[in-house]
Amino acid sequence: MRNPYDVLGVAKGASEADIKKAYRKLAKDFHPDRNANDVKAKDRFAEANSAYEILGDAEKRKQFDRGEIDADGKPRATGFEGFGGGRAGGFDFENMARSRQGGMGAGMAGGMGEDIFSHIFGEAFRAGGAGPGAQRQAAKGEDIAAELSVTLEQVVSEEKLRLYLPTGREVDVVIPRGVIDGQAIRLRGLGQSAGPRGEPGDALLTIRIRPHPNFTVDGPDLRTTVDVPLEDAVLGGTIRVPTLTGPVEMKIPAMTSSGRTFRLRGKGLPKKDGSPGDLFATTAIVLPAGEDAALMDFARARRGAKAA
Repeated sequence: MRNPYDVLGVAKGASEADIKKAYRKLAKDFHPDRNANDVKAKDRFAEANSAYEILGDAEKRKQFDRGEIDADGKPRATGFEGFGGGRAGGFDFENMARSRQGGMGAGMAGGMGEDIFSHIFGEAFRAGGAGPGAQRQAAKGEDIAAELSVTLEQVVSEEKLRLYLPTGREVDVVIPRGVIDGQAIRLRGLGQSAGPRGEPGDALLTIRIRPHPNFTVDGPDLRTTVDVPLEDAVLGGTIRVPTLTGPVEMKIPAMTSSGRTFRLRGKGLPKKDGSPGDLFATTAIVLPAGEDAALMDFARARRGAKAA
């Protein structure tokens, strides 16, 4: 895995918005649905997704910047800083080699390194490909692409959803906090099988957020337009505002014009840290249906007073 900053093409000091923008562009350009016959595009899509899994998560990004995890999100090995005088991280390889060499003669030298590391890490080191007698590394199955369409209500509730994979398998998934439309989530081990001794591939699940009749998405925030009767706009009052968890009442001051925006805190979408975004409600003044004689007389009188 390459450096995730290089994968997304952003600087180390890039903002969260810039990282999200870069990821969405790559995910759109290299999505398997748009590049069915391009194997390299599939790899780039998976690479961009892996990079965003780190840089799109504030805590993981800090861990990567501090060198605590690698580009795959795995903890970096510590304690083997160098080989000074036959020692590494406080471990005496020289003495260990001498203790294992007795009676074996010069023929031991060729396999010394392999035996030492096998002693430390176990036979898994041999199986990973070290030394002439090592086994071949187990094959990994192909990754698969899947798509899940969700509503804003489902994103807010964080409910479990049933997913049907192309392999025929059914799994329950929970929509992660802070998800954005078009984001791909890696479901490890849910791809194609590689046989009894192989490691299964992964499923790259693309989340599609359905359009909503009342709300538009702006990051973790939502925006909506609310109708305000003329008398409430002039005199002030309480109006009902739709939210994803049910309507709420909001007070507006007297002489509220159309286009004025009010913030309802905590009524947006969940962020990655669990805190909610906000809902921004913009007013639209609605005139009475049909002819209103009193209102017409008032408007004529007001117009006449201005013209005088």
